[in-house]
Amino acid sequence: MPVRAVGANTALELPPASVSIARPSPRALFQYFLILGATGFGGPIALVGYMEREFVDRRRWATAQELRDGLAFSQLAPGPLAAQLAIYLGWLCGGVRGATLSGIAFVGPSLSIVIVLAALYSRFGGIGWLQGAFYGIGAAVIAIVARSALKLTRTVLGRDRLLWCLFAISALTTAWREAEVVVLFVFSGAIAMMMRTSVRDAKSLGAAAIGYPWMAASFAGVMSAPTSPAIFMYFASAGLFVFGSGLAIVPFLHSGVVQQHHWLTERQFLDAVAVALITPGPVVITVAFIGYLVAGMLGAIAAAAGVFAPVYLLTLVFAPHFDRLKTNNRVRAFVDGVTAAATGAIAGAAFVLGRRAIVDLTTAGIAIATLVILMRVRRIPEPLVILAAGIAGVIMRGST
Repeated sequence: MPVRAVGANTALELPPASVSIARPSPRALFQYFLILGATGFGGPIALVGYMEREFVDRRRWATAQELRDGLAFSQLAPGPLAAQLAIYLGWLCGGVRGATLSGIAFVGPSLSIVIVLAALYSRFGGIGWLQGAFYGIGAAVIAIVARSALKLTRTVLGRDRLLWCLFAISALTTAWREAEVVVLFVFSGAIAMMMRTSVRDAKSLGAAAIGYPWMAASFAGVMSAPTSPAIFMYFASAGLFVFGSGLAIVPFLHSGVVQQHHWLTERQFLDAVAVALITPGPVVITVAFIGYLVAGMLGAIAAAAGVFAPVYLLTLVFAPHFDRLKTNNRVRAFVDGVTAAATGAIAGAAFVLGRRAIVDLTTAGIAIATLVILMRVRRIPEPLVILAAGIAGVIMRGST
């Protein structure tokens, strides 16, 4: 019987573990993830599926159980799911060298594409047709974020009343404050842990968890000016609060780069998210677009390096001990609570961003049409939907 791996973002049917495996060479590992990073569309679920098919079924680089462990690790650790799994598999096959090569190869193509698009955007952003395209794309992005929140509620929350309460509190707080409340993530994890484990066990892990948001805040440092080191530290702190879907970073970034530091306007932020959705690879690569608009090429590289640094370092530190951690009910309960709060923040961010992007009947129509298409038509590529929304925006903006 196939085994169902259930986690924060996905439920994959995996075949029984294979007994004969042959680890790839560093060159083969690098080449595979380079190709996947350049051609992997469809979001984290699709990217995880591509890795499962190649590593387990076709190339026999890993067993089904090893991939299940990697998927569980990627859901428990902070960081975007697909990038976390890519780095974990690289570590599994080649240690520190493998993790390094896999991470660079997987992120490199989408980073290069985003930098080119950011340069073109900076140069030609004022052209009428391009403004019209992003007028439509911005509305479609809201629909995609909303759909992501809907999908996550089904896979993350299920029928768990506690997680639904944590989700609702986070969603309402984010919508009301128009910003992500990081401390709420940790409290949600602590509450879930206390409700599901003994009080003594909860106190031991909760005491360590309480310092988590302040540790992340210390990474951000004082950013009176958007220098490359400041950008790196800010996005490193952001990377500590991405659980599961890469879109979980959207509310955190919105409150930081738009409201707190005023690095981008609302329109520029929506355009940055849109660019990440139309490019292959991890969605969090939107940080490179933001970094470029703030500080050019160095800003883009600093932002990307910052957001992926925690993913890489946490894998190297905790992956060797995962056999012990994966059976720890306290850790799982804490992560469940944090993930529920992160999903609520995505839902709240969809409301906040929607108020800026949906400004008239045209954008409302594009958003509704996008949501209906994505929910009714199976396996339609999101970049294709966004392209159609951009064309609609050019036509409708030009006719007004």
